[in-house]
Amino acid sequence: MADKIAVENVNTPGRTSNVDAGKYIAMRDAMLAVIPQAEPGLTATEIKERAKPLLPEALFPGGATSGWWVKCVQLDLEAKGRLKRHQTKPLTFTQS
Repeated sequence: MADKIAVENVNTPGRTSNVDAGKYIAMRDAMLAVIPQAEPGLTATEIKERAKPLLPEALFPGGATSGWWVKCVQLDLEAKGRLKRHQTKPLTFTQS
């Protein structure tokens, strides 16, 4: 069984889910490498586009499932206070 890591969801406080640790860490590191600390920040689509080339091909062949992982990590980092959601249209994010 692959290593798992517990993730939170800013939309459901107090609830955690277990996900693949390797994929989570790879996506988290890629996202934190591309998300700025200052506004205006990046949209979820921009984060995905910029993070995708930084992902290991072995875990994300051809970028497969990267969209799901961006959302998973985004919600977890928001719950942990590492990402800030800005009320723009579309939503933008910066590091906290």
